[in-house]
Amino acid sequence: MKELEREKDGGGGKALSKKEKDQSWIPKIIKKRVCSTFVEDTFSNGALCQCGGVREIHDSLATGDYFGAAIVTQWNSRQHSSECSTDAYGELEFAGAGRRHSYFLRLSCDTSPQIIYTLMTTHWGLPTPNLVVSVVGGEGHEKIKTWVRDVLRNGLVRAAQSTGAWILTGGLREGVARCVGEAVRDHGAAAPAPSQKKVIAVGLAPWGLVHNRQQLVNAQGSFPARYYVQNTSRDSCCLDNNCQAFLLVDDGSTGCRGGEKAFRANLEDYISHQRTGIWGSGSIEIPVLCMLISGDASMLERLDASLRKSTPWLVLAGTGPAADLISELLGVLPPVPLSPTSPSAEGDAVKSLNTDLRDRVSDKVRKYFPAEAELEKLVDNALSIFQNRELITIFHGEQEGHDDFDTVLLKALVRASKRVSSEASEYTEELKLAVAWNRVDIAKAELFNGDIQWKYEDLEDSMTDALINDKPQFVRLFCENGLNILDYLTYRRLESLYRSLSDSSVAYILLQRRLNERQGLAGSQPTLDGGVTVPLKSPQSSLSEPTSAKELSLYEVSRLLWDLMGDVCQPFYYGPLGLDHKTTSRKALKQINKMLQGECVYRNQRCLSPWAALFIWAILQNRSEMAVYFWEMAGESVLSALGGCKILRELSKLESETENKLAMKELAQKFENLAHDVFGECYQSSESRSFTLLIRKSPVWGGATCLQMATAADARLFFSHDGVQSLLSQIWWGDMERSTDVWRLVLTFFLPPLLYTDLISFRDQEEEVKSLEVYHSRDTDSLDGNDATVFSLADIVQNEEETEEFMALKERLRASLPSKRPFIVSRWRQFWFAPVTSFLGNVLMYFLFLCLFAYVLLVDFKPPPPDGPATLEFVLYFWVFTLVCEEIRQTFFVGSTFVIQRIRNYIQDVWNKCDITAISLFTLGLCCRMFPWSFEFGRALMAIDYMVFTLRLIHIFAVHKQLGPKIIIVGKMMKDIFFFLFFLAVWLMAYGVANQTLLYAYDPRPNWIFRRVFYRPYLHIFGQIPINEMDADKLGEVNCTNNSTLIEAGEEPCLSTYANWLVVILLVIYLLVTNILLVNLLIAMFSYTFSKVQERSDTYWKFQRYNLIVEYHSRPCLAPPFIIISHLHLFIKRYIRRIPSVKGKHFVLELRGRKASRLNTWEAIQKENLLSAQNKLQRESDSARLKRTSVKVDSVLKQMAEIRDHDRRLRLLEAEMEYCCSALIWMMDALSQSNVIKADRPPPVLRDLTPLSPS
Repeated sequence: MKELEREKDGGGGKALSKKEKDQSWIPKIIKKRVCSTFVEDTFSNGALCQCGGVREIHDSLATGDYFGAAIVTQWNSRQHSSECSTDAYGELEFAGAGRRHSYFLRLSCDTSPQIIYTLMTTHWGLPTPNLVVSVVGGEGHEKIKTWVRDVLRNGLVRAAQSTGAWILTGGLREGVARCVGEAVRDHGAAAPAPSQKKVIAVGLAPWGLVHNRQQLVNAQGSFPARYYVQNTSRDSCCLDNNCQAFLLVDDGSTGCRGGEKAFRANLEDYISHQRTGIWGSGSIEIPVLCMLISGDASMLERLDASLRKSTPWLVLAGTGPAADLISELLGVLPPVPLSPTSPSAEGDAVKSLNTDLRDRVSDKVRKYFPAEAELEKLVDNALSIFQNRELITIFHGEQEGHDDFDTVLLKALVRASKRVSSEASEYTEELKLAVAWNRVDIAKAELFNGDIQWKYEDLEDSMTDALINDKPQFVRLFCENGLNILDYLTYRRLESLYRSLSDSSVAYILLQRRLNERQGLAGSQPTLDGGVTVPLKSPQSSLSEPTSAKELSLYEVSRLLWDLMGDVCQPFYYGPLGLDHKTTSRKALKQINKMLQGECVYRNQRCLSPWAALFIWAILQNRSEMAVYFWEMAGESVLSALGGCKILRELSKLESETENKLAMKELAQKFENLAHDVFGECYQSSESRSFTLLIRKSPVWGGATCLQMATAADARLFFSHDGVQSLLSQIWWGDMERSTDVWRLVLTFFLPPLLYTDLISFRDQEEEVKSLEVYHSRDTDSLDGNDATVFSLADIVQNEEETEEFMALKERLRASLPSKRPFIVSRWRQFWFAPVTSFLGNVLMYFLFLCLFAYVLLVDFKPPPPDGPATLEFVLYFWVFTLVCEEIRQTFFVGSTFVIQRIRNYIQDVWNKCDITAISLFTLGLCCRMFPWSFEFGRALMAIDYMVFTLRLIHIFAVHKQLGPKIIIVGKMMKDIFFFLFFLAVWLMAYGVANQTLLYAYDPRPNWIFRRVFYRPYLHIFGQIPINEMDADKLGEVNCTNNSTLIEAGEEPCLSTYANWLVVILLVIYLLVTNILLVNLLIAMFSYTFSKVQERSDTYWKFQRYNLIVEYHSRPCLAPPFIIISHLHLFIKRYIRRIPSVKGKHFVLELRGRKASRLNTWEAIQKENLLSAQNKLQRESDSARLKRTSVKVDSVLKQMAEIRDHDRRLRLLEAEMEYCCSALIWMMDALSQSNVIKADRPPPVLRDLTPLSPS
């Protein structure tokens, strides 16, 4: 294999196509055989060699018949042929077949099967098989029985499709090989596209037997070689176009059969030692099964040699001599004790059989092969086969039928594996095969039907196989039948699962990048084993071997999730790794490298949240069905679904393949829908609990809440739910009633004494305690949200501890409330601390700010010092200073733990960018207006800055239900305008340059060129067309000149009238395109954008409203410029007195202990209710009913077939009984007429046994 890799990587020479370059190493590694010694065939009168070739094609120097003193009388491939580079390989195109190309290769019979298997799987792209069925026998023009064709078509190929198998055939259009090819063809025509690739037919044929083989010869390879097949209606030695690959085995002979048998046996044996699954990650080796149909005498030797290598066989009884002989040997002869299987004892074991058994075997062999000369050799082969009968399964096709042929294959392999591996139980091996084939139906029917008590140890390896190779049905089956996920998922196994990611996935690339980053840091430090970069899929990545510091660890997984999730949650897996959340990345890398070089204790620990960990693992690979199952099993259903939605949408942005990108987006939308539906079920059950669910911090998801995760995931549908909006409205209005009219709020804002009237309704502080009591009473009720009206004594005793806990919580809540503030103070705080009041104050003060700014610019903008600025301008400067202070507070004191992340989050908001622009322009304008030389420039900057500050008002309208969606529409229309401006600029440039050139022969002034090339054509769109300056017939008298010197000095150039007609035509075309085509295109784009957003305007507005509520909820209650007072108060309160914020609990609530457990249980119950309802709807759907009806009809048809079979047997039995009765009657008559026996009583009379009809 090293030579193979070296040849693949090396090379050079002239430029080749990609396919030729990929396979140019083949002639250097793979050889063919050529007969080099002429050994005379006595039956051809010296014209032919025993290899089948004529004398002329042999080397003249090698035609002698003497090797020393001995005369060569028998041709041997090894001795009389030599190897040279192969000259037939590449792709094969069957003329007129109309199908994709097949691969082919001419190879020596002594070629290593390892090279060929690597070529087939790596370079030819054949998928790694989960099963290999080698169909042998039935060669030549032997007629195949009808039931055998049915078994091949409806049994073998269907089983191959369901298991992902390779079928090894003879590859020629004759006998059984042709039947298999036709069955594969029929399957390809009828099966859906995804399953067509699962059935791979590989033809192994002798090179010297292939018809028209010279069409394949090309020393440089054929890409493709055109192969013509003649007379396809009859059997022939042409290649079968239904095979995906051909291995043409060359032993140097021509026209002889059997040259491929040795290589085929070696290939079967080699494949049987490879492992199934992705990158050989399966729990079992690839099962290989030989299927015998008919067969001649030489098949006994082939069968015996294969059984010695422990290859199982399936024999179809009733198909031909060899198959019938094996069937009769195993069915009639009595069993004998097994002999040792070691080579030294084989001869003694055969001789130890008694003579009677040998005679009976000899009779059987003579019965089926009467004309064979070497009878004793066949008898020895038959006895050896009989010794290994445990590896043979007999299939009686005419009796058993072909419906459950895949089950027959499975049991045949299990029977063989039980004999080979005496340590493993039969059920475990059968389970591994079922997992490898992905046949959960067989596993449920045969293994998980309640008869077998499975243990954790029996399911562990198969669970890993099912996880890595994406078999979610088996994962579900194992978890339901004895596998404890808490014991299974350790951090070591979780790391091994991440190492099994497909190298084409985005997650693999990101993990590899993080791994290289850590290895790069480790390489710069002195280590024991160096700093060589190792890929994720290194040979050391198996479960059984220790993991080194060079391999993937949980830290890379944590960094990947941090990159995808952002600061919405704290880093994952920092707890087991012993890292602090505030640790910098470089320091964390050093700690991890130091820990991984020693003994990693965390790897043997159980994963704290196994279902969530597996859910994230499945999400990163975009495995839909498996991710949904893990979501069903994990807790915190709403948050988990939103987290999966967030990860998938971030991955879709990084995915380059369109199909994978769409699949990720669809799965993300599916999880958003699940989160919406589960929360809807929770909201219907209990409103208060659902509110707690939204703001509860999750320890599993790094302290994130549902609202934070939904915002990060852009889950607009989730925010549109009435329950979410109800919570937001409650937070928005604070302690005021949500039904308060806006005019009452505005009036109270300007007349604060109205607070103490009944104009606005407030909730009393004592209601918080009462609501807690109600909430606790509901908590102690049934978990599904319904009020429990009956309590037993056990319930009361059970809830005593909870009651004590509740009383303590109630006292803490009362203590946390302000200690009986005066009514005036409490009512004042209730009004001014509400987010809606803060919003109203900011809006009104912002309008006042704009009025002040406009007044200063228009009326009171004084000259530079010492004459100015005016007093009101200083007030304006202070106002802007308070705005700057607020922006600094939002940037550095709100949000993430890391300052850089806070700045990044702040800049990502569009309106924050607008604020930065406005403040920057104001600062620059302020500096410029202070100096006489830049005063006018500063004034211009101030004017432009006023526009920016005014446009900032748009953000305020987001709270309005009708205007909010319009803001989104305007934003999306801005993108449409850019596309429109691109097309318009093209036409402006084209028309403007042509128009300027035709109208003015010479005008070098840059400002006028810009005006006439861009500005004037732009005004043409709006109807400002100066005809008197463009049309020669309407020209007036103007002072102009054609002197270039005067024109350069500033004189007006004269119009050129040479091609004035062309100017008019260009004007017409330009107006036609811009005013009609482009403007209507823009209108159409606007209409599409408007209708698209308007359909979901409510959803857009509700999502946008959340961001506004969060912003004003976190703002101080006073608006600029008085906000400076609030800033000083907050600074003293937070950083000097260290008093935590009470407002933070409105959006983030931390639950622990029993209360968190009860909330999780209640959420899980609501999820189960939803899933049950969805399953019920699915069961009642038309497709599900049709599927159940189809299953029932199939069952009825199967029973009808059994009934017909029983009816046929009963008829045969009746016929035999009638014959027996007639014979007995004849004997009675004969005896009664003779005098041999004297009867002492009359003959019996047949009684009528027909039951009487009921009276």
